[in-house]
Amino acid sequence: MRLTHILAAAVMGLFLAGCTTEEVVDSVDVDLKKVTSKTGYELSGKIVQKMQAMSMAKTSPIMLRIFKEEGALEVWKANTANRFEKLREYKICAWSGKLGPKVKEGDRQAPEGYYPLAPGQLNPNSSYYLAINTGFPNQFDRANGRFGTNLMIHGACSSSGCYSMTDEQMQEIFALARDAFKGGQSTIQLQALPFRMTAENMARHRNSPHYDFWKNLKEGYDQFEITKRPPEFAICDRKYVFNKSVVGKMNPTGQCPALSTPPSMEMALANYNKKYDADYGKALKKLDGLVWYEPSEAERKAVVAKQRAGRELAYAPTGTSLDAGKLMKVADLEKQEAHRAELEEAKKAIEIQTAALEQSTRNGKSVPIPQENPLPRPVAQIASASPAPGQGGFWGNLFKKPAPITATDPAAGPLLGEPQTASADTTGQSQSQSQTASRIASVKTSRDITAGVPVHVETRKVTVKPGHKGPQAAPIDQTTGAQTSAADATGAQASGEMPVPQALAEQQPDGRKKPFWKLW
Repeated sequence: MRLTHILAAAVMGLFLAGCTTEEVVDSVDVDLKKVTSKTGYELSGKIVQKMQAMSMAKTSPIMLRIFKEEGALEVWKANTANRFEKLREYKICAWSGKLGPKVKEGDRQAPEGYYPLAPGQLNPNSSYYLAINTGFPNQFDRANGRFGTNLMIHGACSSSGCYSMTDEQMQEIFALARDAFKGGQSTIQLQALPFRMTAENMARHRNSPHYDFWKNLKEGYDQFEITKRPPEFAICDRKYVFNKSVVGKMNPTGQCPALSTPPSMEMALANYNKKYDADYGKALKKLDGLVWYEPSEAERKAVVAKQRAGRELAYAPTGTSLDAGKLMKVADLEKQEAHRAELEEAKKAIEIQTAALEQSTRNGKSVPIPQENPLPRPVAQIASASPAPGQGGFWGNLFKKPAPITATDPAAGPLLGEPQTASADTTGQSQSQSQTASRIASVKTSRDITAGVPVHVETRKVTVKPGHKGPQAAPIDQTTGAQTSAADATGAQASGEMPVPQALAEQQPDGRKKPFWKLW
């Protein structure tokens, strides 16, 4: 019966469709100081008089329609002919994210789609003055893997995925919904749409990744524009279907059963779409070479920043995309998007660094970050020592991972940033060690062929000035940490013999080493 009434009004709806584009934002005559009960608040005399002038009963059904881009929330109410007319249009105080559907928890997106609101979804005890739960996710959202919780229309003008109004606006919207439920309406249809789905707006957003989704939403938008009644909808094949005669069972994720559109509706849609297609073609010519730059939430907030002055911090109006966005040449938009991507990367890098620094704190104090040596570093290379004796024999000691040693330069002082050693024996070797350290020439690195582990093999070169007869600093034996004579070091180098570990050498009473072959 309801569909019959819809079809009967379709032709007249086409004639009147052009009369609903007027955008008038209504002022709200609600004085919160005089509100003693949020749930018992009675609508003002002005709005009741307007209903009477429009042949509307106070408790007749209503429908809510939201347009993100324009930042508008409309209340449509049924008149005595059971046709819906726009009773109120409010300016949305805040909505977060950008155009497009909500996909997952925490994405700050406000939902888009068709949602039935039941009486139980009105929340008089909201932390945001008053609230109406949108019912997201509905069957369509779940079929498309979209999820999230607590998506509301509420007061307080602060949003993280909701549509937020002022408290005065929310008080009036809540009362309108309450009265409609009192009149017997079972569910109030919420149409949450990205923008007014005119031919020019659709052409302007033709390059959006959400365009196909929006075309599906537009089917319901068009039928409401024709009939002025909330369309009946169902979900199959992960899509909305509107005002269809169904043969079979609807499955949100399964293939649609046999669907049919009554001939009267088909005719009405054909006439509507004929005009739409002509307007769309004109819009494409007008927009040739131009694309729409959709602003971010921050850019929308910047446009209306002055509205926040003198209000509590929670009051955070976001403005409209139409005020902050603009049409641009394709090349200019590409440059701007590339620049914005660079800024986003830089922001993420800073966030990663900040997180790393926070993790490196101890007892609430930051760990000192090593600073670059302020003094010129002496040109010297650090030698590596062999492991202690008795650990793997001669060949084991040769290929064991060496332990680092350090050295000082008499001219430049100790190497800043390096561990310092100050060992001296009773024979006055500390002075000889400081002289010997300055003669360290190089460290050669080889790789263990069998293990694949880097091994440091040290070679030493000692330079003795001609005619010098004084005592020479003895190089350090890397096995025991003791020093050998300069003559032994130079002799071994000249002969090309492998240096003998100290464990296999024996000191004679006069301080000289026994030859290797005399150990036994």
